[in-house]
Amino acid sequence: MKKEQIRNFLLIVSLAFLINLIIYNYDTNNLSAAKTSLPLNQLQTFSEVYLKIKQNYVDDISDKEIFDNAIKGMLEGLDPHSTFLNEKDFEDLQIGTKGEFGGLGIEVTMEEGFVKVITPIDDTPAYRAGIKAGDLIIEIDNNSVKGLSLNQAVDLMRGKVGTDIFLTIARKGENAPLEIKITRDKIKVQSVKYEVIDKHYGYIRISSFQNKTGKKSKGSLV
Repeated sequence: MKKEQIRNFLLIVSLAFLINLIIYNYDTNNLSAAKTSLPLNQLQTFSEVYLKIKQNYVDDISDKEIFDNAIKGMLEGLDPHSTFLNEKDFEDLQIGTKGEFGGLGIEVTMEEGFVKVITPIDDTPAYRAGIKAGDLIIEIDNNSVKGLSLNQAVDLMRGKVGTDIFLTIARKGENAPLEIKITRDKIKVQSVKYEVIDKHYGYIRISSFQNKTGKKSKGSLV
């Protein structure tokens, strides 16, 4: 075992011992303390995998990214409803719950390595610029989206209100890609839509849950 491996392993073992000691000292019930002891064999395996990734992974990857993904995998492996949010994920969640952000106004997904437009939102910059459902976004500001994750592509398209972005679009029926300039604007996602059908019936649709969804729903009912 290399010196670096020994150093990392001893660090993990020392940390495990310290945590166990703290748990034991603060818990007067020895049985309860035993249940919370850390598995050293599994920690050793984890440290070996970590070192292999750092030494042999095709791209440089930060310790934070490795440990964030390790925590995500640990929680998501429990059930479909448990997950870990790092600072960026939490920020994205807050944007979603506020229901407004600086962007283009399109719902997107990934398809064959490119960003596919599900639909442009009515009366938004993307809608007014002529973006259509089914369009494939192949470049953002002349940079290929190939190899990007959906979140990375979305981050590139969001931005400060009033700034311009150039999207290169592949559209079915067109012989060549289209380049479309769009000026970002404040996008407000309407979480509650309603329609009064007649005197006795009404229709309410909640498309997404936001901070003000409950208040808007009550107002719609009135």
